[in-house]
Amino acid sequence: MGVRPRSAAASNADIVETAVGAGQFKTLASLLTQAGLVETLQGDGPFTVFAPTDAAFAKVPKKTLDALAANPALLKKVLLYHVVAGNVPASEVVKLNGQVVKTVSGLPVGIKIAGQNVFLNGSTKVVTPDVMASNGTIHVINKVLLPPGDIVATATAAKSFKTLTSLVKKAGLVKTLQKGTWTVFAPTDAAFAKIPKADLAALLEDKARLTRVLTYHVVAGKVMAADVAKLSEAKTVEGQSLKIDTSSGVKVDGANVVKADVLASNGVIHVIDSVILPR
Repeated sequence: MGVRPRSAAASNADIVETAVGAGQFKTLASLLTQAGLVETLQGDGPFTVFAPTDAAFAKVPKKTLDALAANPALLKKVLLYHVVAGNVPASEVVKLNGQVVKTVSGLPVGIKIAGQNVFLNGSTKVVTPDVMASNGTIHVINKVLLPPGDIVATATAAKSFKTLTSLVKKAGLVKTLQKGTWTVFAPTDAAFAKIPKADLAALLEDKARLTRVLTYHVVAGKVMAADVAKLSEAKTVEGQSLKIDTSSGVKVDGANVVKADVLASNGVIHVIDSVILPR
């Protein structure tokens, strides 16, 4: 169904008409039409839409856009990942620092406040908040949000956890981390490089110990950074508890958390700079 543009200033313009009237969401409007979501977002709602501009869509590789266009179900999932049920103005968004918001797609978006700026999933910036419509609110963003994969897929896509993902496969833990809900303190390849080669080789030969080491990096449930900072310890899947120190940054058993709140569809990853070992 096509969209009849109206002035963004019209008091009775719904979310789709407001976006079209703004003139900078042509790609978004076209994709909404392809996905059959126009009527949905013209409904009563209310909805909150994090709307990527045409410039934001221009940053997405053409092959990715072509793949979305060829897969209506995936396209719909991606678009609904930008929509939150209910009317959430900027005054409410800023209260959600360090939290996650469930989108209409069913997957979470992380909220971070840095100074006067609001960021989604760490790096997507809200450039214009509170564009009001008759059935909700639009917050303009500078990047397209792509739904996260599971814990293993997210770590693999990051390309800085090649050793970790290789060891997870070696230990037979892939399917485990693809199901359930987990918090993973994930050592980078540089962190594993600190371990002497002989010790790493010995670990590879002892599957039981390898499993203990890996599960010592995993906590059941989704524990966001804001919650980690309130803890002094956290029980791991291995059975023992990590010691958490927040006196200067955040450390888990002495390893620094260098990047927090990397969201996955079934949990969250906190990146650490050293491998931690069970006692």
